[in-house]
Amino acid sequence: MKTLLTAASIVALTGGLMMAVPDAQAEQKGRLMAAKTTGFYDFTMSDIDGRPVNLGQYKGKVLLVVNTASFCGNTPQYTDLESIYEQYRDKGFEVLAFPANNFGQQEPGTNAEIKGFCLTKYSVSFPLFSKISVKGEDKHPLYRYLTEQSPFPGEVEWNFQKYLVDRSGNVVARFPHRMKPSSPEIVKEVERALAVR
Repeated sequence: MKTLLTAASIVALTGGLMMAVPDAQAEQKGRLMAAKTTGFYDFTMSDIDGRPVNLGQYKGKVLLVVNTASFCGNTPQYTDLESIYEQYRDKGFEVLAFPANNFGQQEPGTNAEIKGFCLTKYSVSFPLFSKISVKGEDKHPLYRYLTEQSPFPGEVEWNFQKYLVDRSGNVVARFPHRMKPSSPEIVKEVERALAVR
């Protein structure tokens, strides 16, 4: 004689084992969701001198995040980056530069060499960070966040691609590498972000 097992009787026979599977799945889903809700301020980066910098210290500021290189056709954008930084820093604006050697081997130097180049050739005063990878298997988690979890997904295309982060840590715009920081499009978005308190 065959016994008909209902869902309720299976639960009773297994001591609630059926409930354990959904619970494990929910827990795994929760972990995945937590991983995906990483925010910009959750990262700690090394500055150009190797000191740790928690990006949470920039809460309340508008940020232009740029991957840079010393030997690129876009390298003169350092001048524009410094100019827009000087123009808006008193209003709560920062430029965060992340040197990277992912494109054409155009940033081959050490952190000390990069720092010396930026200070002597372009007199930059905005924050410079240690060299990282912004593309490929060794992509830094910050750039995994920017390129995979932000509202502007997609790989970094070349040196000097830009992301605009608002005062709350939201990525609100992405600008192509050829667009100069002084362009009307970027200035308009920076001013719009700065106007929000």
